[in-house]
Amino acid sequence: MYAIVAITKHGVDIARRVGEKLPNADVYYTNKFAMGDETEKNIRLFEGSVRLLLPSLFQTYRGLILIISLGAVVRMIAPLLKDKKTDPAVVVIDDKGQYVISVLSGHLGGANELTRQVAEILHAQPVITTASDVQKTIAVDLFGRSFGWEWESDEKLTPVSAAVVNEQRVAVVQESGERNWWNYDTPLPNNIRVYDSIAEALAAKPDAALVVTHRLLTKEEEAILQNGVLYRPKVIVLGIGCNRGTTAEEIETVIRETLDELRFSLKSVKAVCTIALKKDERGLLEVVRKYGWEFVYYTPEELNKVKIEQPSETVYRYTGAYGVSEPAAKLYSGAEKLEIVKKKSGNVTISVALLKH
Repeated sequence: MYAIVAITKHGVDIARRVGEKLPNADVYYTNKFAMGDETEKNIRLFEGSVRLLLPSLFQTYRGLILIISLGAVVRMIAPLLKDKKTDPAVVVIDDKGQYVISVLSGHLGGANELTRQVAEILHAQPVITTASDVQKTIAVDLFGRSFGWEWESDEKLTPVSAAVVNEQRVAVVQESGERNWWNYDTPLPNNIRVYDSIAEALAAKPDAALVVTHRLLTKEEEAILQNGVLYRPKVIVLGIGCNRGTTAEEIETVIRETLDELRFSLKSVKAVCTIALKKDERGLLEVVRKYGWEFVYYTPEELNKVKIEQPSETVYRYTGAYGVSEPAAKLYSGAEKLEIVKKKSGNVTISVALLKH
């Protein structure tokens, strides 16, 4: 949700225009400019200084759009700042609606994108000063974010970002995940080179690196992270079958042990797939909710359409399907060959597939 705040007559007009066209936005303005239709339009009026209102908005909304002078905004938000990972986006619009300025949390908070969105609504000039946006290069802190990629650690975000914008030699190594991450209409900058493997990148001795893989790196490969960021794309699909009443702890343990055997990262799991009979299985539901994974289930008829290596008459008698974990993983991933076809451990059967992009 966004809060749009105005304190002047012209600002109120702008706030109402933006509020009508920007989804999930609440409009706030001082009650001395009330027009009489605020209740009908769900507009919030306030009295007194906007300085008293801002702290609560700062904590409540993911983005603030303030039609207030930039200097005043900087002074008001300064005591509220905590961390770029948690601070909301702050965007400022001038009193004539000519300029929309990205002020705070440009990347992680989404202020740059919000600035473009609001500028389009107002037919105004977006003002964005983030170096990677201006130079049309990789934004290290946003790399793969639209696909759901996660950093392994944010420790090197700042020095790697500096290497990118200062045109030092930067290696990109991608073993898995979506390939269409370059979305500018210009070629990849000359200082950034894509390598097929970590070994090849290490041999080139780059100043910084961005590594995209679902694998756990070997000790030798970890050298690339001395000034590098490791991204985890969502490419692992888990097919799971289990006995009724299997605990979340047992299911999670089997998942972790299996991924450790494969030397795959838990952060790269995208989905857990099973049979429709298990759609209300409490242990499974607890695990997928804990990690925010997709939870997908198929009917026996859908599962039986998939060619599998290890069909089971016993499973068919109980479920109506010749397999659960193996065909479920194949159905979701579209993979012909699985990383683990089927492994039974205690009350859990697990199959592992990789999404190919």
